[in-house]
Amino acid sequence: MGSGASSLVLAGWVLIIVYMAITLFFVIRGALKVKTIDDYTVGNVNFPPWTIGFALAASMTSAATFVINPGLVANYGISGFISYGLVYPAAAMISLVVLTIGFRKFGSSVKAGTLAQWMGKRYESKGYELFFAFLSLLLLTFIVLIAVGLTKVIAQTLAVPELYVLIATVLFIFGYMMFGGANSMVYTNTVQAIIMLVVALIMLGSGYHYFDDGIGGFINKLGKIDTKLVSLYNDSSFLFRDFFEIFIAQIVIGIAIVCQPHIITKSLLIKDPKGVKSYLISGVIVQTIFFLVVFVGLYARLQFPDLTLNGQPLKNDGIIPAYVTTVFPVFVSLIVVLGLISAGVSTLEGLVQSLSTSVTQDLIKPIFFNKIAKKEPTAKQLMVTNKIVIGILAVVAILMSYDQLVNPKLSVAIFAQNGVYAYFSAAFVPIIFGMFLKNVKSTTVIVASVIAISVHFIMYYGKLTVPFTVATGENPGVAAAVAIVLSVVAGLAIHFSTRERVAQ
Repeated sequence: MGSGASSLVLAGWVLIIVYMAITLFFVIRGALKVKTIDDYTVGNVNFPPWTIGFALAASMTSAATFVINPGLVANYGISGFISYGLVYPAAAMISLVVLTIGFRKFGSSVKAGTLAQWMGKRYESKGYELFFAFLSLLLLTFIVLIAVGLTKVIAQTLAVPELYVLIATVLFIFGYMMFGGANSMVYTNTVQAIIMLVVALIMLGSGYHYFDDGIGGFINKLGKIDTKLVSLYNDSSFLFRDFFEIFIAQIVIGIAIVCQPHIITKSLLIKDPKGVKSYLISGVIVQTIFFLVVFVGLYARLQFPDLTLNGQPLKNDGIIPAYVTTVFPVFVSLIVVLGLISAGVSTLEGLVQSLSTSVTQDLIKPIFFNKIAKKEPTAKQLMVTNKIVIGILAVVAILMSYDQLVNPKLSVAIFAQNGVYAYFSAAFVPIIFGMFLKNVKSTTVIVASVIAISVHFIMYYGKLTVPFTVATGENPGVAAAVAIVLSVVAGLAIHFSTRERVAQ
């Protein structure tokens, strides 16, 4: 190990320790105000709306945006950037604005703390609420993606075996999330978002020298490595092969991805409705900059034309960590590493908080306490239960993440997309119908959700083709897009046919 590498490792250890100390300070500050499971879920501190907007951007931006997806862009070129950096973000930001206003209005009026509760109260169905509580377990795949991304970055920085880093990272984050909840999360997410904003700008500026000959020169440099890297479509990938995969599927996914609990429920933290506007403005601006970071994948490909480092092939999820530690001097590299860690931690906090509260309130409370024990749990019992749930989730996350570190299929992103996309495919119709249609029956959205889940998994595991395109269900985005479209069509058909019958 050279002196430069050893100094990076030493400084990296100092950075991680300081980061942990600052995080714990904010966690303790927020946790002191948490008395009940409702405080843990939606918080009881009146935060400025812009800070919640920053927290939203931080929690929407995971290790996928800063680490995993740029690796896919490095592999497949401009087609990947158009898909992940332009089309998908545009759809997601428009969807966020439209859906937040409608969701918050109903969520606040019925005091819904989780997405499953929102579903149950909106459609007056405890069974549907339970159904979505079970579906939320699919979000474990997203937790795995972030844990793997964090492990890759930290292990490379500290020169420590990945398994040890994985265990320590999961135990630390899940451990403090047992106590902090929404209050702590807004504090930490705001700080993380500011760090990530600085890092995003540093990373986007890191390849400026590749533009010495203008945009045309930049494209020519990529084209000399492989002409497919500068093509609108890349037929050597199974993600960016044609118009359907790059545009249609990503527009549908972008619109629907907002229907994740750690995103859509963030607006419930705003106590004053007047603050929604500044919340959305700050969140959208910062989030758009974060999405553009996938462009750094093109810099990485120019840095590693054959995708190897010191003669060793780079796996997709290791490309950006390698780029950071190779390109930047020690001090700048540490700032960037801090941003990459923040990107993962911020989303992981949101997922742990939303998933654990949903399991506690929407599964264990109605099934164990109300049905089996036949009693209403005390506030203390629910808080203790929530801590136990987080502990179990931590163990499961470590086991699943280690498997993805050892046996990835191209990238952990594919594994995560399969689970997460299935979840919000099922959530899309009930959320949209619940906001924009009146007198929607519970049977309508239940059928639509079941169709969405079934079509998604059948297409993915069957690798079924889509008519008029080369796209197949092997791409989780394609499977989810088809599932969402079919569930919307089925939902509308059932809604309007049954409504007419009732009217007659």
